[in-house]
Amino acid sequence: MKVLFVLTSHDQLGDTGRKTGFWLEEFAAPYYVFKDAGAEITLASPAGGQPPLDPHSDAPDAQTPATERFRKDSAAQQHLATTLPLKQIDPAQFDAVFYPGGHGPLWDLARDADSIALIETFDRANKPLGLVCHAPGALIAARSADGKPLVAGRKVTGFSNSEEDAVGLSAVVPFLIEDEFARLGGNYAKGPDWQSFVLTDGHLVTGQNPASSEAVAKALLAQLA
Repeated sequence: MKVLFVLTSHDQLGDTGRKTGFWLEEFAAPYYVFKDAGAEITLASPAGGQPPLDPHSDAPDAQTPATERFRKDSAAQQHLATTLPLKQIDPAQFDAVFYPGGHGPLWDLARDADSIALIETFDRANKPLGLVCHAPGALIAARSADGKPLVAGRKVTGFSNSEEDAVGLSAVVPFLIEDEFARLGGNYAKGPDWQSFVLTDGHLVTGQNPASSEAVAKALLAQLA
């Protein structure tokens, strides 16, 4: 069982002068779900190397058992520091792909040609695709085999407008996932803010927020089984 993780390389939160990147819980919890199931995990990002960590996800109030385990796991930290450049990845070598969120993907993965091609390849091969929180934004430029938006007619979720409002970034992000999915014809749905909410539509699995990360990984694992 070979699982690919695709992380953001983007570290600037718009024009705010603040830092962003990937969200630690959304990486760590799925990483250990797959690792503990015996998966061979490969990490990639557009730029390769160490992906930027959203500093807010490293704050004391954002810690979970998975993030605490990661902080004690020097091998996992080294693995994360040496992600492969996304352009070097051959999708055919993997059984599933998982995209952790954080605000970073809205800027780079949403428009990254290598990421878009990878998503489209997995979709056409009916291989499990999992994306959580802001990472579903990486789907917006992808197309199905018929040329329509990949999310059109599909049940999808992602960070909601109300959650983006709550963190004060609705006017900062390049697009709002909830609005963009609706515009593209996706069947967007959400659960209560900050609670785990996951939707599965065929081989496509999306999660709403950080609390959904482990559940998305487990849903992918169930498909691989």
